[in-house]
Amino acid sequence: MKIAVMGAGAIGGYFGGRLAKAGFDVSFIARGAHLAVIRKNGLKVLSPLGDFTIHPATVTDDPAEVGPVDVILFMVKNYDTLQAAEQIRPLVGSDTAIIPFQNGVEARAMLSNVLGARHVLGGVAFIPASIQEPGVIKHNAELAKLVFGEFDKQITPRAVAFLDALEKAGVAGEIPADISMVLWSKLMFLTSMSAINCITRQPVGLVQSDGETIALYMDAMREVAAVAAAHGVSLGEEAIANNMALAKSFPPNNKTSMFQDLEAGRRLEIDYLSGAVVRLGREKGIETPIHRTAWVAIKPWINGPPTT
Repeated sequence: MKIAVMGAGAIGGYFGGRLAKAGFDVSFIARGAHLAVIRKNGLKVLSPLGDFTIHPATVTDDPAEVGPVDVILFMVKNYDTLQAAEQIRPLVGSDTAIIPFQNGVEARAMLSNVLGARHVLGGVAFIPASIQEPGVIKHNAELAKLVFGEFDKQITPRAVAFLDALEKAGVAGEIPADISMVLWSKLMFLTSMSAINCITRQPVGLVQSDGETIALYMDAMREVAAVAAAHGVSLGEEAIANNMALAKSFPPNNKTSMFQDLEAGRRLEIDYLSGAVVRLGREKGIETPIHRTAWVAIKPWINGPPTT
């Protein structure tokens, strides 16, 4: 199986690294200092499941150098989706599976419009990880799982082949009955956690220990559940309870990727998280006051610290 990782950051670097370590033909698409260091020293992963280095690693900033692949792990930030979709055209063959493991629920439409709906699956990554420094991925807990599937709920040969590849690489993988439900459940978890992380400037420990913060987090998840229901995806209290249990399983110092970006002064995905909840809610007449507050409060930092 030939695999390309478009956006070899923390998540793409970890899972692509595991697949490369298992002997699969993996090409990493990266840029900047991260690209330069991987070219020189390889890709290093620090993980409680075992440290390793892929050296030499196949890495480039030009997808045309790679050519058509079987699977594209699409890992770029949401705001780069349309540009990256154009860049990966040389990677797409007749039956290439493009699996966006991104935050949010809007990648399907964006990628389908550019590359064709038949290529696009849904994907959700469960892993606390970060780039410790260029070329070095830090995996912060034992949780590391990819959930993916076709939107029409069919179990296709390409999905099964990728699941088999993950198993051979020692990576937890799952093809669920309905990937749309998993996508919305992850949106519920992450969007609500990111909002609270960024507003309070505190990691997940606050959501684990403070009663008022726990209540706010659960109410924020209920807003997402209401929007999901209006869009035909039923989640309910069980999904909220499961996400609360997941939040409690993280190390107390864990930070969402958007909170990490906020602290580092980088561009933020708020328009695709709380902003998306507000936007998708308005389409169906659903009020989302917690996410609207988070969106408005965080937007001034969307392109880094305000200059005025």
